[in-house]
Amino acid sequence: MTVIKGTHLGDIHVENGAIVRIDPDRKGDLIALPGLVDLHTHLREPGREDAETVESGSRAAALGGYTAVCAMANTSPVADTAGVVEQVWRLGREAGLVDVQPVGAVTVGLAGEQLAELGAMADSAARVRVFSDDGHCVSDPRLMRRALEYVKAFDGVIAQHAEEPRLTVGAQMNEGEVAARLGLTGWPAVAEEAIIARDALMAGHVGARLHICHVSTAGSVELIRWAKSKGWRVTAEVTPHHLLLTEDRATGYDPVFKVNPPLRTQADVDALREGLRDGTIDCVATDHAPHTVEDKECEWAYARPGMLGLETALAIVVTTMGPDWDRIAEWMSAAPARIAGLEGHGHALAVGAPANIALFDPAVSWTVDPTALASRSRNTPYAGTELRGRIVATYLRGEPTVLNGKATR
Repeated sequence: MTVIKGTHLGDIHVENGAIVRIDPDRKGDLIALPGLVDLHTHLREPGREDAETVESGSRAAALGGYTAVCAMANTSPVADTAGVVEQVWRLGREAGLVDVQPVGAVTVGLAGEQLAELGAMADSAARVRVFSDDGHCVSDPRLMRRALEYVKAFDGVIAQHAEEPRLTVGAQMNEGEVAARLGLTGWPAVAEEAIIARDALMAGHVGARLHICHVSTAGSVELIRWAKSKGWRVTAEVTPHHLLLTEDRATGYDPVFKVNPPLRTQADVDALREGLRDGTIDCVATDHAPHTVEDKECEWAYARPGMLGLETALAIVVTTMGPDWDRIAEWMSAAPARIAGLEGHGHALAVGAPANIALFDPAVSWTVDPTALASRSRNTPYAGTELRGRIVATYLRGEPTVLNGKATR
């Protein structure tokens, strides 16, 4: 039997991968949370192992308190067949640090022209239930409707990267005053909002599940709120960086702040926080996007968009949303597990529940050092930032993957 001591719940007793007893009279200072679940992670393997591997990304996830991550399909080759998603799934099992659940591509090669093998991926050993062309929008409405109709048969979900590509040609940052001043082509909010409106209507018509990736504008929050008021099966995520950072970070032309969708205005940040609080936005997802130095440390126009997020996500959410642990458990564990259909994750910490546990010390302060992160890449927007609170231990089905702030393998 394993005894996890010093938590605010009390000592947690674990046996055979499950919680068997909680001693409430032995309370400590550490916050015990259900193992976190990330609905949106880029692990880059196969194809870009120079930026990240399933193993290095899994280690970063465990250090961030995660016990499950959904690995996006924009690998090389693209995860658009049963063979590739099973490869990613097996690599996750071999790493053994978190449960890696592959996300299947919606279209062949992410090209937006024909549906990928959705049924074969769903029936594979990986049991794929979330499909996304993330990084690309499924912009053809007929193809998007067919995808929604197809996944409805097995209660799958289409996770849409909401971006009308004809409105974002050459876009470099949020459209507005700052972009005009910097001489950078703007990425208009309506490019995101138009796709959300279109796809919410289609999801309602078809009766299928639609998930909106990395919501970034106040208008998007309003559209999702409207769709939910209709009873449609629409869910949404927001990233930690969109909850904290604004377009003003671009004024120094540092490409670490280049991300897709772009950082928006303070009014958008405020609307995203309110949308998360009131349940319009269901969950927080990192959109962990590692890039090599060559792809990121260059002129803004040539830099790849994306930021690291797994090891800093929880501290950023606590900073932006406050230490409301029940809601954080919902946003970062229960809701993403529910959306992805990960039955072994997202459970409240109670007797009989799987012992997927993250221990967070809210009192510790630490300065983000890119060279000390577990990722193979260094593109964190928080370099040199002092954060409060850090994961000290993570358990996957009762087995420690992180102890004393260090990965166990």
